[in-house]
Parts: sequence; structure tokens; C-alpha cells
Amino acid sequence: MKIDGVKIIDLPKNLDRRGNLSVIEEFKNIPFKIERTYWIYDVPGGEVRGGHAYKRNQEFIVALSGSFDVILDNGMERETFSLNRSYYGLYVPNGIWRQMQNFSTNSLALILASIPFDVTDYVYDYELFKKTLHEKVNNL
Repeated sequence: MKIDGVKIIDLPKNLDRRGNLSVIEEFKNIPFKIERTYWIYDVPGGEVRGGHAYKRNQEFIVALSGSFDVILDNGMERETFSLNRSYYGLYVPNGIWRQMQNFSTNSLALILASIPFDVTDYVYDYELFKKTLHEKVNNL
């Protein structure tokens, strides 16, 4: 992985002849308390979701059904993660530009977030994102 902090996390798999079961627990499987849960589904072909960064929010993204790509960008490098299994997910720390695309038919994306919805936490302008990131690095 090129982008610091980003990682694929394998989830526990309980295999059973009746069907499999996986679980996500805060601070055990993912490194934050879950404050919000949402899902994305019925995405028309060719549509892109996301296209923003968060100042504080962290996320864990799982493809519960179907597949899709998550493109992450730290302002210097870009990396694509193809999610297509329900027993692993992608941890995305704050300060990373993200977008989701290439949704398969009947795909279902589950997103666990570390803070409740807060419109002021979003950065929607990519150039502002890069400028803010540059200023943050220079102030360290």
C-alpha cells in the first residue's frame, strides 16, 4: 500500500454448511468507534460516488454484495482498491480523497464512519484539498 494508514482488513469468517458469517466490531476489527452506518446501492452504470475528503471522519468500506472500486488519493499518490468480498474491507483514515466507481449490478457498499454526519467535515474541492494538505505538511 502506497498511501499511509490505508489498509485492507480481513474480517473473521465463521464458515458453516448453512452459510457463512462475518462480523465487524469497533476497536477490535476496525480502529475506531462506529458513530454512523450507511450503505450505497442501486448505483446506475457509470456513476461515481464520493469525490471528497474528510477532515476528521475515518471510514471502513465493505462490499457486502457485488463489486466496486475505491480510488484513494493523498494529494501525491493515487491507489485503486477493488472490493468484491464481504469478509474484508478497506480502512480509510481522514485526510484522504476518495471516490467509488465501477459498481457491478446489485452491488451493496456498507460504510462505517467514526463520526456522525457533519457537512463541515467534508472537503469537496480537490484543489482546496491539495492546498490544505500542503499547508498541513508544512506546519508539522
